[in-house]
Amino acid sequence: MHELPAGPDAVVLDFSTDDSPSAAVLAATRALSDAVERGELPGVTDLVPSAHTLLVQAGPGRGLDELGVRRALRRRGTGSDRDPRTTDEIVIPVTYDGADLADVAAELTMTREEVIGLHCSTRWRVQFMGFAPGFGYLVADDEGSHPFDTVGRHREARTNVPAGSVAIAAGYTAVYPKSSPGGWQLLGRTDVRLWDENADPPALFTTGRVVRFVDAGDDSR
Repeated sequence: MHELPAGPDAVVLDFSTDDSPSAAVLAATRALSDAVERGELPGVTDLVPSAHTLLVQAGPGRGLDELGVRRALRRRGTGSDRDPRTTDEIVIPVTYDGADLADVAAELTMTREEVIGLHCSTRWRVQFMGFAPGFGYLVADDEGSHPFDTVGRHREARTNVPAGSVAIAAGYTAVYPKSSPGGWQLLGRTDVRLWDENADPPALFTTGRVVRFVDAGDDSR
């Protein structure tokens, strides 16, 4: 891990050289969130994870207790029990009729049914939020390689991807919370609402949550 200063009140923790940066970011986020809740880092106001980094932000003029951050980070991987908020599954029923499903199957030399089965059998975890309100970047919870890692984005994004579209790209899967441009490979769609500004919290996904996709057309589930 590298510490990169981000002004007097923040630091960026860079895990890009870690063997499994996504797992390291999730573990660091969990450790620092726990420390904030216990009151050990009273100056910290926000934690912003991304693919390989974690921004730790303190209040303006408060300065950052970097020694406290380092102490909290030592807790990574030491606890035997995961936070129940990150282990309770969010189940998303999907109608797998996406415009790119056949192309993804061909690229992976799989059948459509095998691609659907792989998407449903993978235990996904929200690594970070971004792009749009409620949009979570989900990675496979298994730290090893995944067949979807090789499936890239479209060279040109679609101008409009419907809300509820379930997609994959570069090892991630996601659900589009609202209609927007997008370049990911569309596998299907869901009626589950990912973003509701009148709800508390408004986003269904939060960093660390486990998500399982199920085939809405499979009567055996």
